[in-house]
Amino acid sequence: MLIFETKFCALRKAPFQNFDKIGMSQNAKPRSERSSAAGEVIIRFDEVSFEHGPQKPILEEVGFSVRRGMKVTLMGQNGAGKSTIFQLITGAAKPESGAVHIGSDIIVAISRQVIPRDQLDLTVREFFEKCFDKKVYDIDPKIDEVLEVVNLKGHEKMHKRIIKSFSGGQQARLLLASALIQDPDVLLLDEPTNNLDKAGIAHLTNFLVNYKKTCIVISHDADFLNAFTQGVLYLDIFTRKIEQYVGNYFDVVKQISVRIEKENRKNALLAKEIQENKDKANFFAHKGGRMRLLAKRMREKAEEMEEEKVDVRKEDKPIRPFIIPFQEDLIGEIINISSFTTMKNHQPAEHKAKISMKKNQHLLLSGPNGIGKSTLLKSIAKGTVGGVAIARGVRVGYYCQDFSTLNFDETVYESLVSAMEKATGKKDDEFIRAIAASFMIRGDMVYSKIGSLSEGQKGLVAFARLVIQKPGLLILDEPTNHINFRHLPVIAGALNKYDGAMILVSHVPEFVSQIRIDEILDLEK
Repeated sequence: MLIFETKFCALRKAPFQNFDKIGMSQNAKPRSERSSAAGEVIIRFDEVSFEHGPQKPILEEVGFSVRRGMKVTLMGQNGAGKSTIFQLITGAAKPESGAVHIGSDIIVAISRQVIPRDQLDLTVREFFEKCFDKKVYDIDPKIDEVLEVVNLKGHEKMHKRIIKSFSGGQQARLLLASALIQDPDVLLLDEPTNNLDKAGIAHLTNFLVNYKKTCIVISHDADFLNAFTQGVLYLDIFTRKIEQYVGNYFDVVKQISVRIEKENRKNALLAKEIQENKDKANFFAHKGGRMRLLAKRMREKAEEMEEEKVDVRKEDKPIRPFIIPFQEDLIGEIINISSFTTMKNHQPAEHKAKISMKKNQHLLLSGPNGIGKSTLLKSIAKGTVGGVAIARGVRVGYYCQDFSTLNFDETVYESLVSAMEKATGKKDDEFIRAIAASFMIRGDMVYSKIGSLSEGQKGLVAFARLVIQKPGLLILDEPTNHINFRHLPVIAGALNKYDGAMILVSHVPEFVSQIRIDEILDLEK
């Protein structure tokens, strides 16, 4: 079994001097009593297989190991099973066969992609209390310390604040804090940069560069990963196995390209030699006598070479190029923004504006986490904000970062049907299936409930609904969250070509740079 063998990078002095003070899990042993042999294997998968229900295999005899202190990236296509790997490590899921070995006295904590919906109404204190199996006395100082680590200022009023009142970026920080407060030996981060602004990503990157414990990260942000990754676990959606690579994301891309080129070259040489043997066999077969025996041997040799051909590694495929049709019957002004509200120091602030948008105009909203971008977008989509007027008859397409516009109890098919009926008043089975397939929702998956999909697949369903809706006003709140990096250029192309009025929030400069932006509204200024 291949085990990562890398030299640890020299770490700069950690800026978070109070990290070691963070309270340990109630079940944890003191640090001095925990095993701490550098480089020991602390996670091992032995021929692990797992499936989500009948005929939905996710992993097939997966094997890999991770050593103490490693910083590893877990990559793969949306829906490949990356989050399932995390569930198996934490014990939330059990393998169908094989075994998952976690070192003795090893504490594992996970920072999930999103805060569960049933925890959004909790206070900050209640949210952190749920991180422990037993009651933690005097938890407030521990909360303050861990909030400081993730760059959220903790104070008494903060502990009583309701989770859903935080912005998406602030919730991302709370998720990281909920893992760190457990003082884990293994830190699992599932898309930790989602919703974070530039400053938040820089802070998280610096933290991970200086973090001295084992860390496994799921992310599609190459620049973020390259800052600290020492190895990559690549979950192949086609073979359902883990491929192991040493180096960062760019190193892995290069290694995969070299491997594919080598495999294709070998198969091409074999194919040429096979054809030569077949041609000679056909020639000698008509000569009779010993020539026929020679022809037989040549055919056998050709068959042997056919078996020597290797299965060329398949690359994850991006979704097919698509367009989001515009509501064609609209003329004149689509939306007018004369005022809006932001949050500063937890207090609302009113601002005047003079923005009038017609078809084919794209507006970018910018500003730091917590200033109120998502709140503004949500209120515009619902038509509940003063100072914003949407023309009568305009159909609004809203991509919400928390997927609250999706009914998790509906199947994908039902969700797409409801979008079509609202837009056209009719249902077209063939069209709906074709749209679903173009967003990689194929076969029986179309009858899966939205809630059972991966976060990335939910995002693709949300885009499929926009295609069906044909909106006149398109509102997008962090549309790159959870989405496989291979899909992002395709999505950017679709948004760039959108002919209606569009309001976009995104903290990913590379993505925004591919989209035509006519005006920027900086909420901070």
